[in-house]
Amino acid sequence: MKVIITGANGQLGWELQQIKSEEATVHAFNSSQLNITDLAQAQTTIANIQPDYIINAAAYTAVDKAESNSKDAFSVNEKGVENLAIICKELNAKLIHISTDFVFDGSKNTPYKVTDTPTPLGVYGVSKLQGENIIRDILPNSSCIIRTAWVYSAHGNNFVKTMLRLMEDKNELSVVCDQVGTPTWAKGLAEVIWQLVLHPESELPSLLHWTDNGVTSWYDFAISIQELAFEKGLITKHIPISAIPSSDYPTPAKRPSFSVLDKTEVEKILGKGTTHWRKQLSEMLDHLKSEI
Repeated sequence: MKVIITGANGQLGWELQQIKSEEATVHAFNSSQLNITDLAQAQTTIANIQPDYIINAAAYTAVDKAESNSKDAFSVNEKGVENLAIICKELNAKLIHISTDFVFDGSKNTPYKVTDTPTPLGVYGVSKLQGENIIRDILPNSSCIIRTAWVYSAHGNNFVKTMLRLMEDKNELSVVCDQVGTPTWAKGLAEVIWQLVLHPESELPSLLHWTDNGVTSWYDFAISIQELAFEKGLITKHIPISAIPSSDYPTPAKRPSFSVLDKTEVEKILGKGTTHWRKQLSEMLDHLKSEI
């Protein structure tokens, strides 16, 4: 089985490569090696490989910058996705595409189901939703869209690694407490994707939600990062962390106040439950420590 991974330098792309199976021949590309926004170039590169699957982990994810740079956001998250869907249809390949909790506005107070109607708040969410819609139009029976949230990894830039740096550099921190969701270790998401690719139990589901288990705020997430990192010797001190409302930390893009995703359907399909986010965080920090 031949599998192409886009976004090879990103958190998920990296984790997918770390746990790749011998059952798959993997071709991983970063954006300079495979420009998904250039249809002709992407067609040539991908046709030379003739993949069975494309895992699209490439995305424009600069949520705030997207508000003033919508052209680039839509170029990658809409046009780039359209190009991959066209190529998959031409080559009879399957597409697994990673989407986001930002397609929802956060107005619910119970986990979002795959059947809930998306209503994104900003450019990033709209661009990702457009990508989803295009996949459904072009590849209704040969694609799987996986929405996830609050992704972090030992590789790349993310909230966990930012907090670790600030906890060493600062004497105190303030973190937003009124945005609620679920942190997701990219390795766990990568494991789910490989299960879908290598061991399909049935037809590829068209839309899934996958995050780690549990619910937290950014503030409580930061508290846990500090507690666990100090225990493991990744930071040398405890500092005061204050909980603040989003109104005290204005950003160009509005974020959903509640973006917990319901995983019931995917757990049934895969026969696999989600692991609590704090346990996943602890394992990721162990992994990070082992690399120091």
